[in-house]
Amino acid sequence: MATTPAPRAGDRLMPAAAPGDAPRPGAAADGRLPRHVAIIMDGNGRWAQRRGLPRIEGHRRGVVSVRTVTEQCVARGIGQLTLYCLSSENWRRPEAELAFLMHLLEQYLVEERALLLRQRIRLSVIGNRDGLPAATLAALDRTVELCAGNDGMRLCLAINYGSRGEIVAAARSLASDAAAGLLQAAAIDEATFAARLDTAGMPDPDLLIRTAGEMRLSNFLLWQISYAELWVTPVTWPEFTATHLDEALVSFAERDRRYGGLSPS
Repeated sequence: MATTPAPRAGDRLMPAAAPGDAPRPGAAADGRLPRHVAIIMDGNGRWAQRRGLPRIEGHRRGVVSVRTVTEQCVARGIGQLTLYCLSSENWRRPEAELAFLMHLLEQYLVEERALLLRQRIRLSVIGNRDGLPAATLAALDRTVELCAGNDGMRLCLAINYGSRGEIVAAARSLASDAAAGLLQAAAIDEATFAARLDTAGMPDPDLLIRTAGEMRLSNFLLWQISYAELWVTPVTWPEFTATHLDEALVSFAERDRRYGGLSPS
C-alpha cells in the first residue's frame, strides 16, 4: 500500500459524546476520525507458516502489533479500541495452540499493566468466561481492576466471544423479563435490546478493520457494526503497523457516511 499522510487526532465522530465521556487533550472535535475502532486480527498463523515457523510464533509476534496499535490509537485520540482476541469458534483449534494462546493472553495482561496505567487506558472484556483457565481469568480480573480508575481510551478485548451467542443471550434475557411481567413486549426497542448486549454502554464501532484480506465478519459484533465503515487489508496482523492504521483512518475520514439518507447538496 502507498504511504498516506497521518490524519488529525480526534475522537468525536458522533455529534454528542456518550455519558461519562469527555474530550482528551489534543483531541479534535471535527468528527473526521472514528470514535470507536474495532479490529479482527487475522493472519497470525499464515505469517508464521510463510516463514517456516510454528503457528504459535505468529501469535507471539501479533502481541507486538497489539501494543503498537493500542499506543497509536491513544496518540490519535480514538475513544475506544476493540480487539477480537479469541472467538467462540476458535476452540476447534489444536489443544496445544489453545493452551499457548491462553498463556500468551495471561502474559500480556500482566506485562502490559504498566503501559495501560501510563496511558490511562480503561480495560474492558466481552465474551464468555466459561472455559477460560482460572489463571487467565485471575490475570484478566486483576488488570481490569487496576485500570478501573483510568480516564483515557477504552481498550475492549473480545475473548471467547461470538456475536450470535451474544444476541441469543440478550433475546433470552428480554424474553425472561417479559414472561415474568417485568417488561412489556411492546416496550422492547433497539435501545432496550442493545442494553442487554455485552457492549452495553459502549458506542458502536465506526470503523471495522480486518487484516489478512479475508472478506467476512466472522461472527464479530454483528449488531454493533450495522453502520460501521469496513477497511480490509491483505497485510497479516503481525505485519500491521502504525502506518497501516493511519491508512485506515485516512480512508475513513474521506468517506461520506449517510446512514441511509442523502448527502447534503
